Amino acid sequence: MKRFLITLCLGMGLIATHGQEVPATIPEATGRALSLDSCRALAIANNKELQMSQEKINQAYYTRKAAFTNFLPKVKAVGGYLHTEKALHLITDDQFNTLAGVGNTVSGWLQRGLDLALSIKPELAGTPTYQKLAALAGEGHMGDNLVKEIKNDRQDFFLMSIMVTQPVFMGGKIIAYNKITKYAEELARHQHDTGLQAIILNTDEAYWRVVSLTHKKKLAVDFRDLLRKMDDDVEKMIAEGVATKADGLSVKVKLNEAEMNVTKVEDGLSLSRMVLCQLCGLPLDQPLTLQDENEDDLKASLVTDNSFDMNAVYAQRPEIRSLELAAKIYQQKANIELSNFLPTVAVMGGWGGTSPSLFNGIENKFQGQWQVGVVVKMPLWTWGEGYYKVKAARAEARMQQLRLGEVKEKIELQVTQAACKVNEATKKLAMAQKNLEKADENLRYATLGFEEGVIPANTALAAHTAWLSAQSEKIDAEIDVKLTEITLLKAKGTLAR
Repeated sequence: MKRFLITLCLGMGLIATHGQEVPATIPEATGRALSLDSCRALAIANNKELQMSQEKINQAYYTRKAAFTNFLPKVKAVGGYLHTEKALHLITDDQFNTLAGVGNTVSGWLQRGLDLALSIKPELAGTPTYQKLAALAGEGHMGDNLVKEIKNDRQDFFLMSIMVTQPVFMGGKIIAYNKITKYAEELARHQHDTGLQAIILNTDEAYWRVVSLTHKKKLAVDFRDLLRKMDDDVEKMIAEGVATKADGLSVKVKLNEAEMNVTKVEDGLSLSRMVLCQLCGLPLDQPLTLQDENEDDLKASLVTDNSFDMNAVYAQRPEIRSLELAAKIYQQKANIELSNFLPTVAVMGGWGGTSPSLFNGIENKFQGQWQVGVVVKMPLWTWGEGYYKVKAARAEARMQQLRLGEVKEKIELQVTQAACKVNEATKKLAMAQKNLEKADENLRYATLGFEEGVIPANTALAAHTAWLSAQSEKIDAEIDVKLTEITLLKAKGTLAR
């Protein structure tokens, strides 16, 4: 009883730390008595840790999907606008002035030649050649006109490009990263299974603890009521002179003890129900009735075969698979570090344009062109940084392999211990059943003898106490058989919903 009360107090401390938020309940919880499977379903549906682990699975799934896109080409568009304080010139102002002076001089010579030709032959004025030369001469300002064409006074610039990049070889980095995300998703699923089994085990323990205390409460109440009747009978016998006051005091002491035991069991049962409600996500004051509370026989079967195959256990334990996946992840991390030594190749193509355009001098137009290229990158010297990183990553992968071996040894020990506890609980149950049979027979003779007045009250009390102890031990043995069976299933990795 003390162990039960200590465990329950610790459970209530956990309840206080998790707050009093009440999630949605299953209608079955408010109607009829809950079965063990119903309690498991409620605990699984309302456990926040399991919900978070499910979200981790979703996160790992989408991360794997995102990693696969690294195999596909990436399309990127870039646009830009720039306004400058000053206009950009390809030649200096002095060069502009020199060019304008030379052009004006040439224009003047050309104009005088045209005037001379026109004075000699006036009919030339109507010819296309004359008109072109006259326009070129610009009435002596050809240099100024030429400078205006060359000199770009724009201060607004526009840029736009669309690029497509396709990785060809990244040193194995993309492949390794995709494997890591695949392993991470599988790892999240196995971690979810581990948490699921822990919730089932905790729920089963809380369920059977309530059932055990319910049966013990019935025993304690029946024993108290029996002592009350015995106390009344002894008082009558004392009045008639067939019993002593010492007999009456002995019965009263036992009655006080029985009253105290009933109070302790009721308190423990109340706390046990609150712990089970907390695990099931129900309000702590939720009236809770369990199907096995009113069963006289808990149907704890004697286990005759609890053999196991460790290879099968390793295959079924999610912790082993999780460590194997972790080792693979660290191996791929080492491959990623190694890829930094290797060259990377990517193909690029796209279209880009600017305004002003530079394809035909400086033109105030928006023009562009298509382009295709290959990019190759190769590290040459990093002072051994990558080498050391690869060594560190491989050491970490070996650590995971060693940890896997260590965990396998611990799991083998855990399964062996669980099987031994099942054997021990089975033997205790068989002994408890035999002791109860003897206690029943002893109590029957003591009760008849006390009623006939041939057996003193102390002897009858001792018989009742022995029967109560035997009955309590039988209940404990039945609960132990069930809990050790559940623990063995979890150790084997076969505990399921």
